[in-house]
Amino acid sequence: MKKLKKYEGFLFISPWILGFFIFTVFPISFAFYIGFTDWNSFTEPKFIGFDNYIHLFKDDNFLNSLKVTVVYAIFAIPLGIISSLTIAVIVNMKVKGIYFFRTALYLPAVVSGVSIALLWRWILDPDYGLINLILSYIGISGPNWLGDPSWVLPSYVMMAIWGAGGGMLTYLAGLQEISRSLYESAEIDGANGWVKFRHITLPMLTPVIFYNLVMGIIGAFRKFNDAYIIGGAGNQGQFYMVYLYENAFTYYKMGYATAMAWVLFLIILLLTLLVFKTSPLWVFYSGEVEGTKNKPNR
Repeated sequence: MKKLKKYEGFLFISPWILGFFIFTVFPISFAFYIGFTDWNSFTEPKFIGFDNYIHLFKDDNFLNSLKVTVVYAIFAIPLGIISSLTIAVIVNMKVKGIYFFRTALYLPAVVSGVSIALLWRWILDPDYGLINLILSYIGISGPNWLGDPSWVLPSYVMMAIWGAGGGMLTYLAGLQEISRSLYESAEIDGANGWVKFRHITLPMLTPVIFYNLVMGIIGAFRKFNDAYIIGGAGNQGQFYMVYLYENAFTYYKMGYATAMAWVLFLIILLLTLLVFKTSPLWVFYSGEVEGTKNKPNR
């Protein structure tokens, strides 16, 4: 009886452990192995060592997809952070009907990715798209957004604003957590709106900015839905995940696609670790300061 009680805890957690090994450890281990094979999903995997990884950096299409994704991330992530923060500051104002605007601005963030892609394909259409129609009213001939290689990436960066509602919600929560007494103290000292925003709002929001930056990096490098549906002239719409998908499910190069997935994992991991490593230099946690204030002097 005592021996049975000794192993009761293990018996209770055994379903979770079993599920963890079946649905997490095994797939990851199998994917790691497949990255070193030539496999098309139908035949026996053939071990080829590091050939997939060596070929990656000789593949012009891979290098192009990586470049397109990196350039997109460089512009889309800051734009997403700035637009989300700006909207959050505006909808944080206490005016009549503000709850309606908050809801309206957040709704696009929960719409299906496929629906968004189809909508943007119409918006960016050179002949009857909404943007070119608006530009024509002010005498400007709009470009062929997705047909001209030089305009493809700017088009995708512009689409990044569409998801600003999701980031807005986290910034709004952060704004409402900032103590009103901080602003009142600054007003007594004669601080204007910009000074209060720069020295109170921004520092207090740095944990939220940190979170959105990490999520933005992950999201930018995993961009797929709209890029796959909309495409773009030349290879300017060939994002990393699109090329990975093509290798896996069009050319059936599962080993090569898996190697690409592991490289992507390492890129995201390194960038995330870099953000975490540098965060003490710019992320401000109010709780740490309060703890310092409450610490007794020696």
